[in-house]
Amino acid sequence: MNLRVEQPCPQCGGSVTLSVEDRLLTCPYCKVKNFLLANGGPFRYTLPNKAKEKNRLFHAPYLRFKGNVFSVTDSGVSHKVLDTTQDGCGLPGLPASLGLRPQAMPLTRVHIGSGGRFLPFSGQLREIFAKATKLHNLTEGRKDETVYHQAYIGETLSFIYLPLLPKEDCLFDAVLGEPLRGSSANTLKGEPFQPNWQPRFKAALCPRCGGNLDGEGDCLALICTSCDLVWQIGKEGLERTVGKVIPGGSQKPALHLPFWRIVAELPALRISSFADFAERTNQPFIIRPEWRSQEMRFWVPAFKLRPEIFLRTAKQITISQRQFGPERDMQLKKTVNPYPVTLPLSEARQSLKVILAASAASGRNIFSQLSGAEAEMQTAALVYLPFDDRQLDWMQSHTGTVIGKSVLHFGRKL
Repeated sequence: MNLRVEQPCPQCGGSVTLSVEDRLLTCPYCKVKNFLLANGGPFRYTLPNKAKEKNRLFHAPYLRFKGNVFSVTDSGVSHKVLDTTQDGCGLPGLPASLGLRPQAMPLTRVHIGSGGRFLPFSGQLREIFAKATKLHNLTEGRKDETVYHQAYIGETLSFIYLPLLPKEDCLFDAVLGEPLRGSSANTLKGEPFQPNWQPRFKAALCPRCGGNLDGEGDCLALICTSCDLVWQIGKEGLERTVGKVIPGGSQKPALHLPFWRIVAELPALRISSFADFAERTNQPFIIRPEWRSQEMRFWVPAFKLRPEIFLRTAKQITISQRQFGPERDMQLKKTVNPYPVTLPLSEARQSLKVILAASAASGRNIFSQLSGAEAEMQTAALVYLPFDDRQLDWMQSHTGTVIGKSVLHFGRKL
């Protein structure tokens, strides 16, 4: 679902329509760019309503989840794109999901003018995720199998409120004007709008030199054109990220795709070097002595892809990392067509055990130990890899990994 939200520009007040995934607001009127930062928790939106007495409204929360779900079972690694809204307060009469309504009408951010009171979110995230996964048949046909590990990667979490209007001891859906069966407003309690629910704005300027940081709405990391530093959106603002580039082969590459290069150890599986990784996953090549001292690096796409392509790409690059040459510092003028970063490091971290499971030639020695094998991350960097143009595909210069152009384009809409 591509949900749209109306957002006033913090600089001039002009109305801007964004995707709910956008984190960079570019005003079409004053041209000022600002990052959107959440104030401790998911962003909050509400469906439009025509209620005249907004102070009488109750707002029921729905948890919206969008992302890739990966499950490791006896059969291997399964995956699915999941996009759903689930009731978060358990009020009698409420529909289990908002259905297509968030797509059919523009959302607005919750603000002081929304009026009324907001019912508390009383659900448990794990239970809601498990319910949504079951409803979408992710584990269909494997009911008797053990789920060794489950990960939600590239996820977008937000609250979408359904406005309710009390009338004659009954609650009405303030969007459709229909009564909710079995509902009552007598015992309802909620809280008023909280100022910390509103997003904060951060000017898209380089913290070091003050230069403009240019990018598209869904970009989560931007390169300063003046000092070649990479800045990603953090919880408190812009955070500097180590940016590196691996030079291309004999010809000049047409595109550089970003990857999170994560150095990590998994003590429970005795993996601390690339040689350990190759041995535990039974890779079909001879292990070189120098790999014993080479740190284990997981290579995770820093951009969204369909789950099967995401996993295949991460697996191939991680296994083939021995073919890379030395890295050099990020230089925007020498980096050809750098692709936007749309997957944050926090999400990439959650994929390490899934990549490990997918890389295993035989899962028997890996799968059963995943639940207790926590990855100890040491360092991370954003590394741009060169890709050559092959008509319908992009091919990585060193490893031969191929990503379809249409697949890359579709990933921007996930």
